[in-house]
Amino acid sequence: MFLSRLRWQKLRTLSTQAPGLSQIDNSTGFLSQVPHRKHPGILHLKLVCLPHEAQNAAQVLLKGCSIRQLENRASALSNYLWSRKRPAEESDVRARAAELEKTTRNSMASTAGEDDFVKEKLRNVILKTLRKNVYHWQPLSYSDELSLVYLAARFDGGFAAVTRALQEIRQRVPEFNPQTLLDFGSGVGSVTWAAHAIWGNSIGEYMCVDSSASMNKLSELVMRGGTETGDLHISGVYFRQFLPVSPKVQFDLVVSAYSLNELPSMAEREKSIQTLWRKTGGFLVLVENGTMEGLRLLMEARETVLRLQDKEIVDNRPAHVFAPCPHEMSCPKMSQKQVPCNFVQQYQPLNLSWNPQQRWEKFSFLILSRNSVAEGDAHWPRVISPVLRRPRHVHCYTCSSDGQLHHDVITARRHGRDLYRCARNSEWGDRLPALMPSMTSEETEEQ
Repeated sequence: MFLSRLRWQKLRTLSTQAPGLSQIDNSTGFLSQVPHRKHPGILHLKLVCLPHEAQNAAQVLLKGCSIRQLENRASALSNYLWSRKRPAEESDVRARAAELEKTTRNSMASTAGEDDFVKEKLRNVILKTLRKNVYHWQPLSYSDELSLVYLAARFDGGFAAVTRALQEIRQRVPEFNPQTLLDFGSGVGSVTWAAHAIWGNSIGEYMCVDSSASMNKLSELVMRGGTETGDLHISGVYFRQFLPVSPKVQFDLVVSAYSLNELPSMAEREKSIQTLWRKTGGFLVLVENGTMEGLRLLMEARETVLRLQDKEIVDNRPAHVFAPCPHEMSCPKMSQKQVPCNFVQQYQPLNLSWNPQQRWEKFSFLILSRNSVAEGDAHWPRVISPVLRRPRHVHCYTCSSDGQLHHDVITARRHGRDLYRCARNSEWGDRLPALMPSMTSEETEEQ
């Protein structure tokens, strides 16, 4: 009995360490309509599978190719893309070189002054150090063969991540039925397949833009079932190597998945993001690797749209962050340096001999909206790591509307039975139907 009392006191102490949540937010009355295990904040998908037509076409193309060591090459490409960093900016390299020159010059004792020998030695030391410490970014040129390797390595995982991101729009804004879609950096067509799986024939035009002619050709082959003579499984698909010229042409849905790191500089990325935002009529969806580099790319794009002034404004509607952030303040994850804001999605990989039955895709995403988030639950905190379920309490790590990260130990006694059960049934990436203490105090004052 004494041990049980000590355990309960310890649990109550833990639950007050980071008071980020206070009580359930049942303003819409969802608890009278659905059980806790199906609360409206649940967004994760059980298992994502490629459409059978896409799977069969990919297998036809991969089994019919003559690429040697396809498994090893697909694994190597996947690892390379995952570890890839942004290209270093020239200004950063120059600043680093100046810093190295200063420190190296101080460490090199020279009684005879700086003759040509000393200058050459100093230059060689700086160049050698820069080669070791500055990431050597190179553009990827996708040939017919490398495109097939990419199909084997990334088609299924990319489809899973994009499906999870688009499903958030579908679930939270069910009245949104896009008729046109622009896919920037379309690759092998993962975005088109994912959008078609979610909205079906609602989308009548898919504009797929990729600078690689080989990628466009392969994407079309997949949509034709793996043969050039087959019928397109998805109608209204158009392939381009460049974005449409007219700034007045808008698309209901604009998506860029795993493409921002293919641009050679920050200036090019800002220019492309501004162009994509001008062409956005409803939602702009960006998906990147679930790494710190991927998060930096997304936060850079977020800053470009929200903060930088666009000189060629065609649509005056302002940008709003739809997901995953419940706020428009600076990302608190960026200050942690080593822990990115990412999410996971389970999926069934292509039926290849070396693939397991199931895999997990770790990704980061950002959704910007032309329209303000009118839903009353826009303030719900986002679960940003696995939920830890323990006897009579639940550990939840969330990013909340106050722009801060919170660690809440939720108990039925302190937070209420409804919030406790909703938290227990939530997963990484879901939204928790909860109110912050400041919100409840404001409501009390109004009453």
